[in-house]
Amino acid sequence: MTQHTNFPLVFILWGAGLGAAGQYAKISVIFDQLGPFYPDAGVALGFIVSLVGFVGILLGVFAGLVVARIRYRRAMLWALCAGATMSLFQATLPALPLMLASRVVEGMSHLAIVVAAPTLIAGLSAARHTGFTLTLWSTFFGVAFTLLVALGLPLVAAYGVPALFIAHAIWMAVFAIVLKQFLSPIQDRAEGALSLRGLLFDHLTIYRSPRIAAPGAGWLFYTFCFLAILTVLPPYIAPEWRAWVIGAMPLVSIAVSMTLGVLALRMISAVQLTQVGFVCSVAALIWLLMAPGLPAACLGLAAGLGLVQGATFASIPQLNSTSTTQAQAYGALAQTGNLGNTIGTPALLAILGVAGYAGMIWTAIFVLMGGFFVHAWMAMRRRH
Repeated sequence: MTQHTNFPLVFILWGAGLGAAGQYAKISVIFDQLGPFYPDAGVALGFIVSLVGFVGILLGVFAGLVVARIRYRRAMLWALCAGATMSLFQATLPALPLMLASRVVEGMSHLAIVVAAPTLIAGLSAARHTGFTLTLWSTFFGVAFTLLVALGLPLVAAYGVPALFIAHAIWMAVFAIVLKQFLSPIQDRAEGALSLRGLLFDHLTIYRSPRIAAPGAGWLFYTFCFLAILTVLPPYIAPEWRAWVIGAMPLVSIAVSMTLGVLALRMISAVQLTQVGFVCSVAALIWLLMAPGLPAACLGLAAGLGLVQGATFASIPQLNSTSTTQAQAYGALAQTGNLGNTIGTPALLAILGVAGYAGMIWTAIFVLMGGFFVHAWMAMRRRH
């Protein structure tokens, strides 16, 4: 690890990460406006949103393995160029099958960025700064969604849907050009040729390792709850507070992870802070059980989840000393994160319909406690 942090390149890589998050967010924020362009799509239109996530579930670990072999700078540049190309193509609003195909390519581009960028950031960061730089990286999704709501929707209102795709393409292309100029390759690279048998063996190696697999294992429980809770909680918040609280929750998560989270990482390990975040989140859910929809409890839940968010990313270089194992861990994180996001909301909605509000809250409590205990189990395995 370097002795001096290259902060300009770290922030540039974070900016590229905003583009990767934009591959999700650009569709989500205008989804209600796509219907007129695809009037006969029916339920298939939903795949425009979900295909990127399905690619992550299927190929998350695969992406980590491939990126570790073809080198991180090369993967990053390829992914940004592919993302820019797909956004330009989408600006033509092609037929639905072609739009869906472009989203599959975008899913692979997204995976390469979310594996390569944090691995590069860790390599550019001094040990004393990794808590800050990787917590910064962990905010890329929340910041990108906020920016696209604040700036993207007015752009669409003024110039139409294609303008958002073009703006996203320009963003990705600019970061590809800048990184090609200033980013040097990381020399560490996984050995061996790519083969189906080798990739399957590497999958087993990753998920058997209590160091490589631990961040992704905890992340599954976090992602199962975060988006799902934002989806199912609003009806229980007083109407006069509802929009403000739901809008503030992601921002509170980011603010807490960048302040209290970064400070705490100077005193305890990232895994321990992740566990603290899970416990704080459970305490907030118990508060919500006693006072349904209370704004302060909602923001307390967001704060606890924010600690989990930042500390999870910071735990990867603490647990894994080489770029190769870090890339594998980020690949596992992408896979479990997409799985959690995909199954969390329908699962909590189903439980809400059967067991009501209390059943839904108790389910979230048990899931988040599962995140605490899976880290405890992985830590025990590392000790022995």
